Amino acid sequence: MTNRISHWIDGKPWAGVAQRTGEVFDPATGEVRARVDFAGAGQVAEAVAAASAAFPGWRDTSLAARTRIMFAFRELLAARKDDLARIVTSEHGKVLADAAGEVGRALENVEYACGAPQLLKGGYSENASRGVDVYSIAQPLGVVGVISPFNFPAMVPLWFVPNALAAGNTVVLKPSEKDPSAANFIAELFAEAGLPSGVLNVLHGDKVAVDGLLEHPDVKAISFVGSTPIARYVYEKGTGAGKRVQALGGAKNHMVVLPDADLDAAADAAVSAGFGSAGERCMAVSVVVAVDPIGDELVSKITDRMRALRVGDGRDPESEMGPLVTAAHRERVASYIDAGLAEGAELVVDGRDPGLDGGGFWLGPTLFDRVRPEMSVYTDEIFGPVLSVVRAEDYDAALALVNANHYGNGTAIFTGDGGAARRFQNEVEVGMVGVNVPIPVPVGYYSFGGWKDSLFGDSHAYGPEGFHFFTRRKVVTSRWPSAPSPQAGAASQSGVNLRFPGNV
Repeated sequence: MTNRISHWIDGKPWAGVAQRTGEVFDPATGEVRARVDFAGAGQVAEAVAAASAAFPGWRDTSLAARTRIMFAFRELLAARKDDLARIVTSEHGKVLADAAGEVGRALENVEYACGAPQLLKGGYSENASRGVDVYSIAQPLGVVGVISPFNFPAMVPLWFVPNALAAGNTVVLKPSEKDPSAANFIAELFAEAGLPSGVLNVLHGDKVAVDGLLEHPDVKAISFVGSTPIARYVYEKGTGAGKRVQALGGAKNHMVVLPDADLDAAADAAVSAGFGSAGERCMAVSVVVAVDPIGDELVSKITDRMRALRVGDGRDPESEMGPLVTAAHRERVASYIDAGLAEGAELVVDGRDPGLDGGGFWLGPTLFDRVRPEMSVYTDEIFGPVLSVVRAEDYDAALALVNANHYGNGTAIFTGDGGAARRFQNEVEVGMVGVNVPIPVPVGYYSFGGWKDSLFGDSHAYGPEGFHFFTRRKVVTSRWPSAPSPQAGAASQSGVNLRFPGNV
């Protein structure tokens, strides 16, 4: 019997009968491992109603109590991290080392949220005017929706959910239908940590569930990670409904390699950043910009490392790259290899037939050289193990190439020249920059996000901007009547002062 994956609503698994379901695959075998219930309008309403009912009590729960629950969740997640990593590998396909790294980065964000009492402090000004004090307070928004992608089914939900909860909001999480089990595992751990029923709900499904959250009047904010076209759609539809929205979109991350760089380190970085998690990550390096005259040598070093890369089942500890998440996605990525050949790019390593038996969604690491900016392998976010090398005549040409791209998520520069690196970090038009670091994902106490078509809205994910997104500020101006002195007569206690405090 095929396993059933269903919603988590009001502190327990949903017991209803779904009108629609979807298949969840084991990417390494191609077999259906479960069926996931798809939410209709009724389930969206049920999940939002549970979150709405839980909000008043959770909002008024003390910071100390909320923080104790967050600490308890952190301990449970740390103790069960290997279990969560195995769930991720079984449905996404990434190797266990990648999955463990994902859970480790998720833990960083949970630990940051444990600092909520410090992060939610307001300001206070005594005697702003005579006898008048002014102070600010940070309050939760209410019910918030989180729509997360398939490529990081544990980490991305934990970019948002801990901060939202610690700030006093209630949450409806809509994970990807491709690998939904991690979200349920997280919800169960939060329940075990003491989170009250209804504070965190998990709603599975497709566009129906997404639109339901975007349209529901009781959902006050939406956090989204996914492709740029969908991010734009979520942002426009959500803000059109009066919601606060942060929508993180796609990427085409460049790695600029200057002639003075350590080419062995650069080649190692290009392979690990280009093919880790089978290239299915928004911070993957998909373009290497080789600045003359090192292009031929760098391509040779990258090629040598790619040919030694072992592709296989993510549960095999010897595997260094797993399959793609679905057959449809595998075919989409392979179509870009065909297009690159047709457009005249030089195919150095062809991953279309990695030589693996079975029905898994296999595609080996692929390398193109002498790619031109008008080619689709350059212009489009492929989201798979396809790396393109573009040649640039000098630093200025490389910088211009990066800045001309409509994505602005992340980039890296490899160089031994501190002046060149400092100039690059100042001039490049992206949100996250790595200097001799190929995947510059910020640690949990900074914030993650890009520029241009990689972000819709003005708030990045997690860190300080995350807490800012999930709260709204209120400023209170107060004055209290003075207690009458023993000598004061009754007349001094009567009357109302209607003057504006600034005139006192």
